[in-house]
Amino acid sequence: MWSDKETARDFLNFHAVAATAAEMIVQAEGQALSLGVSGGWGAGKSSMVKLLRAELDGREGRDFAFVEFNAWLYQGYDDARSALMEVIGTKLLEYAEEHEKPTTHILEFLGRVRWARAAGLAAGVAGSVAVGMPLPGVLGGLWDAFRGLTDGDVTKEDVDAAKAAGKEAADTGKGLVGDKKERPSPPKQIQELRDHFEATLEELGVTLVVLIDDLDRCLPATAIATLEAVRLFLFLEGTAFVIAADDRMIRNAVRAHFNFDVALDDDLITSYFDKLIQVPIRVPPLGTQDVRAYLMLLFIENSGLEAERRDELRTAICARLGQTWQGKRVDAAFVKTLIQDCPDALAARFDLADRLAPTMATAERISGNPRLIKRFLNTLSIRMSIARRQGVTVDEQVLAKMLLFERCGQKDAYASILKAVAAHDEGKPAFLAPWEEAARKGEQPPGLRPEFNGDFAKGWLALDPPLADLDLRAVVYVSRDHLPVITPNDEMSSEAAALLAGVLAIRSGISEQLVTQLRGLPHRETAQIMERVLGKARQVQEWGTPPILHAALTIAAVDPDHGSTFARFLRDVPPAQLTAPIVPILSDKPWAATVLSHWAEQDDTPAPVKRAISAGSRRGR
Repeated sequence: MWSDKETARDFLNFHAVAATAAEMIVQAEGQALSLGVSGGWGAGKSSMVKLLRAELDGREGRDFAFVEFNAWLYQGYDDARSALMEVIGTKLLEYAEEHEKPTTHILEFLGRVRWARAAGLAAGVAGSVAVGMPLPGVLGGLWDAFRGLTDGDVTKEDVDAAKAAGKEAADTGKGLVGDKKERPSPPKQIQELRDHFEATLEELGVTLVVLIDDLDRCLPATAIATLEAVRLFLFLEGTAFVIAADDRMIRNAVRAHFNFDVALDDDLITSYFDKLIQVPIRVPPLGTQDVRAYLMLLFIENSGLEAERRDELRTAICARLGQTWQGKRVDAAFVKTLIQDCPDALAARFDLADRLAPTMATAERISGNPRLIKRFLNTLSIRMSIARRQGVTVDEQVLAKMLLFERCGQKDAYASILKAVAAHDEGKPAFLAPWEEAARKGEQPPGLRPEFNGDFAKGWLALDPPLADLDLRAVVYVSRDHLPVITPNDEMSSEAAALLAGVLAIRSGISEQLVTQLRGLPHRETAQIMERVLGKARQVQEWGTPPILHAALTIAAVDPDHGSTFARFLRDVPPAQLTAPIVPILSDKPWAATVLSHWAEQDDTPAPVKRAISAGSRRGR
């Protein structure tokens, strides 16, 4: 299994981008800087931030203090502005104590943050009293005690509770606002907070690097509050803010927060965003070479090779990725040259990466997304484990190809493959054969159904191994996450299933005994039996007197409707597949007259067949 947690180890060749971003922070020499690391969900933003921090950790000549803040964790539990400032103050205090530096300004800064938090808390109390909701914290306790003294029934317990609540409120108030007798105006309060924060950083002689992640998971109010805290209170000399978020989500948060009209105010939203983010950095999307390298590195990570050797391979593969613009490839052949005596199992997985990478890079529901690639591999690993535990033999290459279609193909198309596997006696999706053959030649598959007619499906049909002639029952069995495995026999009664077996065993003529027994079944079940027989008939390439013909004739004798069904099937048989012996067998069947007439009119019906039809007609007259 592969962990979904972000990592400071480079599996995506993001090192150059992270190093460039780190160099910008170094060259700023303490000037305020904000960088936005943007990319979609699962694109690798958090890993990019980890790599950037690792780059700064290794730099000499300037001290850095790091604060990691996840606004999403505080959503619904705390005010984002206050939480961010208190986390920063606490981390700076820890840094000062660890490096034996002064803490005077840090403590003053923390005191003012608590003062600001108190102001926010008071506003919350006013709103709570107005709407009758429970009050928060110590003020709630004080309010409850006050109500106990004014409800007309004062007890000793009420007096004691009021004293206790008052003392707690007083003590907390000292912690929040200190000993100041006058409360400054909000603008002055904000300025004093900024002054003490700047003095704190100057006293420590450090550049504060704040890494803000998962901002795009937050509700608009929380996202905007966090960004405003950065610009209003904290964006000062000696700071660098790295904000990882999908910029589309942040723009939507700005629009929702300020109720901007979508059509009219895109420029305003862009301006607001640009004031917050000085340097936008986008996580590079992965192409085929990148996806192939990523897959191989993930396979190496779980290969059992020693950690030092895995790191060497990772470095070599990432270096090679940096040369792909010159036409060099990262593929199974290259990676195998890096590993002497490469284990067969690992080599097979490299081959699998070679085949899957082009489709995983372009398929709409994966699009080279690292997190989705990991989830795909984890699902594959789980299914292989289930197969081993149940003693089911499954080819990992085949399972991976089926899983890829399950993830990225149309639902109806995937269901049709499962249905074909369940209906075939040997579990083969035989209908894929002409499509796979054409796709592997780079040609347009003939008669492609609408649900298969897309770039992804065509690319998937061309992938090794071809599936049309493989027994996929074991693969379907361990893949039944979303769709149950239901064979046509499962839908029949035990009596119908037994009669189906009897019909399929007929080798010549019509079994009158079976006809009598079949007439005792409901029409629905005899129709199902006919459909099973015709499913096998579709695999016949020459229509003279194949055994399946006698099975179909037996069902057709049960009910005129089934005769009509078989007649429609025979009309669709390519005339070139007909041979003369079939004509006399059909000539006495009332429902077959239109079939014989149709064959006689077709230009490509073989001459012996036409002569047999003509002779039968003369005898009939």
